[in-house]
Amino acid sequence: MSDNDIFEMDSLAGTEDIQDTELGMIDEDVVYPEEFLPTYHSIKEGAKVVKAQLVEYNDKPDSLFFNDGERRIDFILVYEDEDKKEFEKRHTFQRRKRRREYFEASLMKMGMELEATQSVTNDKLMFVKVHMPWDVLCTYAEVLHIKLPIQPNDLSSRPSPWRFLSYIAKPFYPNEDLIKKEAEFFTAPFEKDRLEFFHIRDKDTFFTPAMRSRMAYYILSRAPYEIRGSIKKFGITKLLDCGVYKAAYPLHDCRFNVKSKEQDSPNERFLLYQEWAHPKSFYKMQPLDLIRKYYGEKIGIYFAWLGFYTIMLALAAVVGLGCFIYGYKTQETSTWSKEVCDPEIGGKIVMCPQCDRECKYWRLNSTCEASKKLCIFDNFGTLVFAVFMAIWVTLFLEFWKRYQAELEYEWDTVEFLEQEEPPRPEYEAKCIYERKNPVTGVKEKVPYTTCGRCVRVSIGIGTVLFWIMLILASIVAITIYRLAAFFAFSARLRAQDLKELEPLKEYVTPQMATSVTASLISFVVIMILNILYERFAIWITDFELPRTKTDYENSLTLKMFLFQFVNYYSSCFYIAFAKGKAVGFPGDPVYLMGKYRNEECDPGGCLIELTTQLSVIMGGKAIWNNIQEVLLPWLKNMLSRYCTRVTSEKVIPRWEQDYQLQPVSKLGLFYEYLEMVIQFGFVTLFVASFPLAPILALVNNLFEIRVDAWKMTTQFRRVMPEKAQHIGAWQPILQGIAILAVATNAMIIAFTSDMIPRLVYYWSFSVYPYGDHVNNTMEGYINSSLSIFNTNDFSNYSRPIGKIPNITTCRYRDFRYPPGHPRQYEYNIYYWHVIAAKMAFIIVVEHIVYLTKFILSYVIPDVPYAVKEQIKREKYLTQVILHETNLKLVSKRLAPGKDETVKETLQNMEEMELDFD
Repeated sequence: MSDNDIFEMDSLAGTEDIQDTELGMIDEDVVYPEEFLPTYHSIKEGAKVVKAQLVEYNDKPDSLFFNDGERRIDFILVYEDEDKKEFEKRHTFQRRKRRREYFEASLMKMGMELEATQSVTNDKLMFVKVHMPWDVLCTYAEVLHIKLPIQPNDLSSRPSPWRFLSYIAKPFYPNEDLIKKEAEFFTAPFEKDRLEFFHIRDKDTFFTPAMRSRMAYYILSRAPYEIRGSIKKFGITKLLDCGVYKAAYPLHDCRFNVKSKEQDSPNERFLLYQEWAHPKSFYKMQPLDLIRKYYGEKIGIYFAWLGFYTIMLALAAVVGLGCFIYGYKTQETSTWSKEVCDPEIGGKIVMCPQCDRECKYWRLNSTCEASKKLCIFDNFGTLVFAVFMAIWVTLFLEFWKRYQAELEYEWDTVEFLEQEEPPRPEYEAKCIYERKNPVTGVKEKVPYTTCGRCVRVSIGIGTVLFWIMLILASIVAITIYRLAAFFAFSARLRAQDLKELEPLKEYVTPQMATSVTASLISFVVIMILNILYERFAIWITDFELPRTKTDYENSLTLKMFLFQFVNYYSSCFYIAFAKGKAVGFPGDPVYLMGKYRNEECDPGGCLIELTTQLSVIMGGKAIWNNIQEVLLPWLKNMLSRYCTRVTSEKVIPRWEQDYQLQPVSKLGLFYEYLEMVIQFGFVTLFVASFPLAPILALVNNLFEIRVDAWKMTTQFRRVMPEKAQHIGAWQPILQGIAILAVATNAMIIAFTSDMIPRLVYYWSFSVYPYGDHVNNTMEGYINSSLSIFNTNDFSNYSRPIGKIPNITTCRYRDFRYPPGHPRQYEYNIYYWHVIAAKMAFIIVVEHIVYLTKFILSYVIPDVPYAVKEQIKREKYLTQVILHETNLKLVSKRLAPGKDETVKETLQNMEEMELDFD
């Protein structure tokens, strides 16, 4: 059966208009099918007798069948009975009723069976149970190319070299007595004419509930509900949006915390809660096969990726923690930190004011604590860790490809092609133009011309660019806040009469106060812009009208990630690569917009501010996400149960229990991926400034897995099962982040940290000595890294006001000639040596790391050899089955005793076909 045969529903529109007072007034230009009236009456009668069957439902609250106890419920539709509504809204409600009744008649025309039941807790609610008979299941399994078992897997798995560890790791895996390992089969796309070749033990269980729900939703998405002339309107999505139905969802198989009393119930939801979502199982590996079986491949591949990412983070977290401990232990012994804190060195160095007029002179040792904290993150261990993370991210992506290939084979998604994916109902509804298919040569309908598509895409690109410019404008605003706040904090915190902050004076510096407050404001702006942009991104993607759901998700993914990338990372890029880079010198500072003096970094550099920014954003984002994902759904469910005044779930049937749960967002999984990919960017792009990022991400992910499992299992309706081969557009995004991470970390070490100037100073004594050191030591580095400025050279606008102490010179962070030199205040030779060293460092490190990444990518195959063998074996068996079927069909057409030569030829062809490898 072709897709066109399935989609063609014009036969429903060839009857006279139905005139029935019970149905209310109907539109003259709307055509109704002849099946419409009996369908409506049968459903209506089913609703009238439901009250007599409530006792049976109370006794069986977890029943998944129709009233007859034989037909399985594959989907639930919920609507509100319009007959009990106010009179003034009757016209709107009657229109909804007509659409609903037409829709249900269309479903029955397409072979589905319906049964209506009144709500136990709300007389206005009606539940329509949907069942797909065997023939309908077979038809749509073939349409959707669902792969089903044909023969047990006869390839013996090779023993693992690590099998001796299985006994040690057994407690960390789900209980095998509860979640039994399923038998492995070779599979092939289902064909209705070849039933005898498929491994069918029981027709009732041959198609899993997830498969049945997926096929049911496919029909629901394409059943028409209104025809006006040549315009056909169809799809459950539109009916949900316009209020014809309040909900549509597949059923959970039981309650999450109590086993079902129904016979032969798999209790998969209960098992998932006990071995996956329950807090006591936080240390166990995930039951991925059961997750995939219950929720579908799309959910399964997400949790597989999240689990693999979390396991790989464990290695990065250990190394990062070691780097942090090394920095913590060496902060007291750091030579440059000692010099800053030494009263005889840092205490005698007078620093120039960092803002105009209001700021005062200050002693270098006032930043003693900040200097010690900087040593924790700015040390030689950070360089090693940055190189390690560049290799780690390559190993993560390559090993994930291998693991993903194994899952593709095990979950039968190896040949899941995009051209097999049906168009979205929203796309089909707008198809009014014709074009010639470049592949098949057949004329097909499309919703827009080539010019129209260009216009839609251009509008989408323009909208995204507008929002990105809006983000950049917010960054400029926050930068201006930084300048104004630093001006205020400098005047306030360094006041001599500020007694209340005396105990914290060493810790609360103007730079730290400005950094923390700006980070908090930046986080708030980020979250507000996220909420606003999300609506526009969905709207513009709907406007572009992608053909398939995969195309829709990829388009939305690209838009959202570009925005989120700029939104989350722009402030970090500003601190890392812009702040303090163009400040001039005290006598000739650089001004932003001609008014605000550019802010300077701490004498130790901007690295500690970048660390603060990352900590605030990562921590705030994790807290906000947990509030959204856990607290809000739980509160909504509690409020819903309170409003319905249901004291126990045992008194209501399964479909009504699920209705009281939270609906699943259309893009729920999209936001989960987005959250983790943004976190992946923080872990990789700026890890040179914050070695603790991997361990924070690890802790967050350990909670994230169980939180996602808990909310999906206990707080939300069952997710609509969907097929997926891989993680989609997120894979190239991760690869792009990995490539960019090498450059950003190399540039952070070169331009943001103080490591390269220290190395130049350390190794320079034998070539070009700087300062007073006479051997390879760091003594005198602080003095050599601070230039001298004559206070008489201040301009009238920037000269400090008030009482000025007897100070003739002050110091500032730069490498310039001192006053009195023929080239005073120009860059000295040390500056150019440092710049050359920085550029050389970036080029060498990038080439070494990129070469290592390329070698690893080439050496590690994307698909394991054993998986390749199994794929070949499965293709061979499928080819054999197809050949035998065709042979039998041809043989049946030959009369007995005739055309023996043809039969012999066919047998020879069979032998030749079976000899190929």
